[in-house]
Amino acid sequence: MGSAVITARAAATFEPVGRSVATARAFVRDTLQGWGYTDVVDDAVVLTSELVTNAVVHAGTAADVLCLRTEDGVRVEVSDHYPEREVPLRSSGVDFGSPDRENGRGLLLCAALATRWGVEYTPTRKHVWFQLDLPERPVGIRSAGPVLPTSLLPVTDQRVRVAVVQMDGTGSIAAWNEDAAFLFGHAAEQVTGKQLTDFVAWPHTPGTNTGIADALQLSRWEGSYGIRAADGRVTPVYASHLRVRDTDGEPSTVCLLVRDYERAVLQSPVRAPVSDTVSENRAADPFEVFIGSPAPDDLDGLLQRTVERARDMLDADAAFLLLATDDETELEVRATTGLPSARQRFARVPVEAGTGRYGSARMPAVHEDLTAVPGAVPLLTDTGMRSVVTVPLKVEGRLTGSLGVAAEAAGRYTNEEALRLQFAADRIALAVESARLGELERLRRGSLSFLVEASDLLAGTLDRDQTLALMAQMTVPTLATWCAVYTIADQSSDPYLSYVLHEDEDLIDGIKALLSTIDPPDPVPTPGARVWTAPSEAGHRAALLTSTRSLDRDAPLSMSTATRTTLATAQAVGGETVVLPLVARNRVIGMLTLGKPSDDHFRQEILELAEDLSRRAALALDNARLYSERMAISQSLQRSLLPPGLPDVPNVEIEVIYRAAGEGNEVGGDFYDVFPIHDGAYGFAIGDVCGTGPEAAAVTGLARHALRLLAREGFAGPAVLERLNAAILDEGARSRFLTLLYGELWPQEDGSALLKVVCAGHPLPLRLRQDGTVEAAAEPQPLLGVIDDLDLYEQEVTLDPGDVLLCVTDGVTERREGTRMLGDDGLAEVLATCTGLTAGAVAARILRAVERFAAEPASDDMAILAMRVPEPPRV
Repeated sequence: MGSAVITARAAATFEPVGRSVATARAFVRDTLQGWGYTDVVDDAVVLTSELVTNAVVHAGTAADVLCLRTEDGVRVEVSDHYPEREVPLRSSGVDFGSPDRENGRGLLLCAALATRWGVEYTPTRKHVWFQLDLPERPVGIRSAGPVLPTSLLPVTDQRVRVAVVQMDGTGSIAAWNEDAAFLFGHAAEQVTGKQLTDFVAWPHTPGTNTGIADALQLSRWEGSYGIRAADGRVTPVYASHLRVRDTDGEPSTVCLLVRDYERAVLQSPVRAPVSDTVSENRAADPFEVFIGSPAPDDLDGLLQRTVERARDMLDADAAFLLLATDDETELEVRATTGLPSARQRFARVPVEAGTGRYGSARMPAVHEDLTAVPGAVPLLTDTGMRSVVTVPLKVEGRLTGSLGVAAEAAGRYTNEEALRLQFAADRIALAVESARLGELERLRRGSLSFLVEASDLLAGTLDRDQTLALMAQMTVPTLATWCAVYTIADQSSDPYLSYVLHEDEDLIDGIKALLSTIDPPDPVPTPGARVWTAPSEAGHRAALLTSTRSLDRDAPLSMSTATRTTLATAQAVGGETVVLPLVARNRVIGMLTLGKPSDDHFRQEILELAEDLSRRAALALDNARLYSERMAISQSLQRSLLPPGLPDVPNVEIEVIYRAAGEGNEVGGDFYDVFPIHDGAYGFAIGDVCGTGPEAAAVTGLARHALRLLAREGFAGPAVLERLNAAILDEGARSRFLTLLYGELWPQEDGSALLKVVCAGHPLPLRLRQDGTVEAAAEPQPLLGVIDDLDLYEQEVTLDPGDVLLCVTDGVTERREGTRMLGDDGLAEVLATCTGLTAGAVAARILRAVERFAAEPASDDMAILAMRVPEPPRV
């Protein structure tokens, strides 16, 4: 550094790991900002990043970084333990290094940015140093601000208290002024000799990687932390640290502390020019110079502006920018200019495409003539471009993308252009990565919201057809332009095209017809999307055949409807088509097909979202299948528990109405039966088993078949029910109690009907006479399935011509609306209005009255049995 006087120094060593690059950058940035050298911070950080990367990443050794401050500028030295590499030389007429080697690129950047630089060797080390001089400023002025109105000045207390704390070389408190005692409540004698870190509440400064212990060792530092006061509370402070030495050469650290809201007292202003003259000499922000001001605030706009500026900077015919995936294995085309972008947008290429020096996107590459290396840059195939230069975008040593420019002429680019493009890429890499992460976060939030809504919709239905429709409607147009859903009934069945949807409804039939002509995709259970080319190929063949036929015949100028449909369908399926398996319970139950009309590729984020949706949709579709199967079984079982039909009873009208509550997936406990016993005698029953489901179905089946068997064996009503009661109790824990109305009916020659009934805990049967009076036709007796010994008896009832006997289950009498209940009295009132009606009309009126009693659907099964003796015909 010649005769320049060193006024401060800061040093650190970084281990040979990838994260050390970012740590070294933070160290240099914090150090220079602490010294107030903000004018050269950006250049120093860029150069340090490249040199430390060479040491810890490529050479694999530890890196020593030393920052030296002088009155005119700063010198940074980076040392490593691998001195055997060559140094790129720059001289007139000699090729300026090779940007294909990242160590050489770091030295070339030193040559481009530093005021002075050099390389020094020792037997065990290699030192690379660079000097950055500060811009000239008027004498006597370090920084200045404009005159401000009083209302805009910083706010402080009436008396500003500045705590002055000094630590010796060991970090122990050596001095503690009165303001420190006032602010924190600790007297000087209480803290002298103790470590300042014992009182610091925040061991790390928010937003940086520097701890307070590290900050105390820096030559200068500013920032925020907290001090624990004597009362235990934390006082937020803003601090300015300065490392000094006394006349004996002993180092110490002086800390100035103010309340955090009074930070303006100590905070160093941003170094700014004090005159227009200085402003003209000050270097503009390199990022804004390259991108332009204002920079686009969205990722796509930023990427498009980047490729356009890169093309203009090197006077190229085309430019392109690819972003790396999170695992750095692939690059995705995100922006192009001068190329058929629609054909390649979102296409992916591997980062490591070969073993040669140009086979990795991690290194700069210059191709003087692509015709000599066909396929070297797949993006430029069949575009007419011959020469190309590509450079990596890196952030903290990690590959984040690739920037390239191309020209139609051969030999347009050399390493000099590669260096210029790499310099530009380094300037914009951090901004691009920040915008990419912002877009990714927005996509993830949107994806989460989409999946939550999709899950709610899919969980809201158990209907198979509705699930298919929801699956397609959630896919189009959010994820794709069109979609098709194939379903597989069982492992031995072929995929079946179940649903097709396009954002233009006029194209749905054409796509469905086209897909019906080709083999469905293979039901592969492998997760993830795979490309399916059959639809686009079939559409292309159909369009070509249709066009050929139109040319062969003397067709009018206007195309036929069929021709237009075929061409429109071919265009609709002409883009990329992907297939995702629908896997539920370890079985492929179908495929979800997504398609686009253009040559755009599906973005990986869209495919990942579609994969999440397919998993949820597959489970919903399988749940709908299981529900349908269960409902079919339940309905079949329910039908088996009811009689197949009603017998014709001479001179007696019989009508039954049965309504099961719920959605039909549970077997109800209500049942009825009417059957012949022997000559001229008929049995009838209506009952209600406690509960629903298989257990209730078992008791229902037992009761109905036992009633028929016992009655036909000649047992009277009480004996039939007593034996049924014993059979129910024999079921043990599976038994359910049962309310039952059982009776026997004998039509009489005089036109009346004789009934013998037993009412075991069931709602009483009601008799309607011709004069409109309603009365109970039996007395209540104990229900079945509760106690062993029952003493039941039967009661005789004679129905005269015109009389009606009404039997119902408790789903009728216990119909509720709020606190109101229909009850026996309400049922009797309705029945009283049925004089003169047929048995069918009586049952229908009772059902209608029950349904109208409450707005809500019935929550219990209902069975209505009406028997009427018709009046003799009038002469």
